Amino acid sequence: MKQTEQGFSEKDFSAQNEQQLTPVPTVAILSGEPQTHDPYQALRYRDYRLLLAGNFFATLGEQMISVALGWDLYDRTGSPLVLGLVGLMLVLPVILFSLPSGHVADRYNRKRIVVITLFFMALGSLGLALLAFMHGAIFLIYGCLLVLGTAQAFNGPASTTLVAQVIPEEAYVNAITWNSSTWQLAAVIGPALGGLLIAVFNSATMVYIINAGATLIFAFLLLQIRAQQPRVETKAKEPLTLRTLADGFNFIRQTKIILAAITLDLFAVLLGGAVTLLPIYSKDILQVGPEGLGWLRAAPSIGAVCVALSIAHLPPFKKAGMTLLLAVTGFGIATIIFGLSRSFWLSLVMLFVLGGLDNISVVIRSTLMLTKTPDEMRGRASSVNNLFVAMSNQLGGFESGLTAQFFGPIRSVVGGGIGTILVVLTVALAWPEMRRLGSLQETGNLAISEEETPLQNPGTV
Repeated sequence: MKQTEQGFSEKDFSAQNEQQLTPVPTVAILSGEPQTHDPYQALRYRDYRLLLAGNFFATLGEQMISVALGWDLYDRTGSPLVLGLVGLMLVLPVILFSLPSGHVADRYNRKRIVVITLFFMALGSLGLALLAFMHGAIFLIYGCLLVLGTAQAFNGPASTTLVAQVIPEEAYVNAITWNSSTWQLAAVIGPALGGLLIAVFNSATMVYIINAGATLIFAFLLLQIRAQQPRVETKAKEPLTLRTLADGFNFIRQTKIILAAITLDLFAVLLGGAVTLLPIYSKDILQVGPEGLGWLRAAPSIGAVCVALSIAHLPPFKKAGMTLLLAVTGFGIATIIFGLSRSFWLSLVMLFVLGGLDNISVVIRSTLMLTKTPDEMRGRASSVNNLFVAMSNQLGGFESGLTAQFFGPIRSVVGGGIGTILVVLTVALAWPEMRRLGSLQETGNLAISEEETPLQNPGTV
């Protein structure tokens, strides 16, 4: 019986998830046999539905707490610096523990890691609730944020790779699409719900408590998942050393397709800082006030949800590489138009387009991370990817603010859009493999050429 790269047979997947449809073998996909596109393919697996629902609740709580933290701290201190330190407290553990967390995800049971980190995240959120209720010291709030950030650092690599344990490889694209849809939906609902709760209770305490509850719901749903930890090769059980920590970097560096996709995403986030400067645009340029700001902030997520649902119902990408390059190019063009726009409605449409095109990039990059990475390397590769994502988000906001301070917001946004297009041209020339990339279902281990197979000896730095 054919085995998937995670060590499960197709029969195992069917039995574990109690679904009626038999997954299409990867060999059939690679051979080009015609098949009917199923937009709900991943949703037909019970374990994936539990994982997706849990992720939605956790993301909803995370989005709510982001609003609550900003409101609570600024209401108490009136200091922008206090707000700025929130991001630092959350991203610092990710930077410090990103590589060790990837090693842990590859060595130990991933479901167990996620459940344990979720409990610590719930404790951190309950600590914030207590401090908000008692008006506790600011440094204690930062301590809770460090707990949350550390838990998230170890949660990220394990939870990202968990999807590969509950569905077969041919459902990866569909699963990533539904993951993105639910994340963006939570990103739209969460901030609005968080703000409503703060207004009703005149405090952030209830938001922190609900976030802890949402996190525990995710942990409960994970405990219902019956998928087992895949077999781990001996080399993945090696003790933690500088060599094993470097394996993730080496793998991504030698896997040109993944490196090109991460480079595109990294610089698009770094240079495309339109969202960061939305308060300036809503107040000074478009002059639409806080109500308009709310719509502007929601537009990218709404666009992402619409595009994700479209991707789920359309046939798979036949030329994923060119699609990614064109999507990021369109992202840069939309950024330029937004930067020059003086019309609220045109700006709203451009942000909608930005979110949709960015979601195409996320789906393709995330699918490549799953299909191109052997299971014993997924934790470490994911930790490196998470590190770049976290740093690009924080540095992107800093870059946008810094250039806006010296050159003005319009030049900052337009320049970022132009820079994004230049990065696309550079990547297309530097990595021709990206231009030639076809269907995402053809990028698995069976489709990797011998000259492109990375890390024949993963321990070699």
